[in-house]
This record gives sequence, C-alpha cells and structure tokens, in this order.
Amino acid sequence: MTEISPWNPVVLFSKPEEERAGTPLLVLFHGYLANEEDLMGLAGHLPEEFTIASVRAPQALGPGYSWFPLMHEPDYSVDRVVSAVQDVSDWLDGMREQHSSVSLLGFSMGMAVASTLLRHRPEEFAAVVGLSGFVVPAEGNGFFHDEELAALKVPFFWGRDQADPVIDAERIEYTHAWLNGHTKLTKVLYAGMGHGINMQELGHVREFLTHTVLGSR
Repeated sequence: MTEISPWNPVVLFSKPEEERAGTPLLVLFHGYLANEEDLMGLAGHLPEEFTIASVRAPQALGPGYSWFPLMHEPDYSVDRVVSAVQDVSDWLDGMREQHSSVSLLGFSMGMAVASTLLRHRPEEFAAVVGLSGFVVPAEGNGFFHDEELAALKVPFFWGRDQADPVIDAERIEYTHAWLNGHTKLTKVLYAGMGHGINMQELGHVREFLTHTVLGSR
C-alpha cells in the first residue's frame, strides 16, 4: 500500500522562524488564479504582533493557482473543497502548537477555504476574516460541523462591495444567511471597491483582529 505524503505547501512568512514561537498566527488564503505573494502586501497594514503565513493553493491553473474548481464548473463538488481544505487542516496541525492562537483570512475563493476550515474545527480558530468572498453549501458532508460552530459564535469579519462584479447574488445571499446564523458577524460594505480590498477595509480588519484576538490574550 502506497503511503501518501503530507501536503507541503509553498508558504511565505512575515517573520523569520526564530521570531514566530508564541505569536498569534494569521493564515492568508489567496483567490482564484493568484498565488501566495498576492496577499502578502497586506502584512504591513495588519497588527505586527501576528506571524502572517500566506499559503499557495495546490492546483496550478493559468497564471496562478486554484483551491478547487469554480462552483459553476462541471467538475466542482463539495468533495473537491473538502479534499483541499483537509490538506490545509493537516498542515496547520504541524504549525499550531508553536503559536498562541490561529486566525484565518481569505480573499474571494480563499474566503471559502477559510470558512470551511472554521466549519471543520470551530474550536481551533480565534477569528476569521473574509474579503470579497463566499461560503460554500455543505450539502450534508460530515466534514462540516456547523451546529458546533453556531454554538461557539466565532468572530467573523466579512467585507465586500455591494456592487462586486464577481461574486453572484445567489452566493452572497447564501453567505449572508449562513454567517448570520453561525458566527459572531461583523459585516461592512465598501462602495466603489469592486472585487478587491481598499485601505479603509484594511483599517477595519486591523481593528477587528486587534480587538478579537490580541485583546483577548
């Protein structure tokens, strides 16, 4: 029987290895066709107490990488989402002990990764930030522990533009209802931002992480 090697992703860190022990960890998940460098520009706008780790998605595609197929594509399935997120969860198991807490930040498709991780192990995350993204329907898959999460009410920041041209209304409606029912939601809309991130939003994310994670240490 062939032994499957654990996933060993390409990761960028904001701090050298010798400075990470005991710090809160913030893991970044990029969007569709981007890479691990895409979100590292945010690091300078986030609380310096965090060790920030930006992870490359597993599937090379076009100019970048993808976590799973797009939801409207024929090869999309919840199982594909679960497979990718299980690998991330296993990788995080090897990181968790050296940090005081673990929080997640995902942009676009990366928000689906971050929220699925939260739904798999709700008790293990201090806070989650979702930017211009969405949550996937669980479709009864046992990987998702939504009832447990609803009882914990983990702090969740969701920022987006009402006129985001990428995430469709159906996914927004589902995401909004799901976040309201399962998390302690902070939702902020940013006019004129499109499918992106702006400085006002980064300021709010910094305040959110400072209050929810650093304030509770």
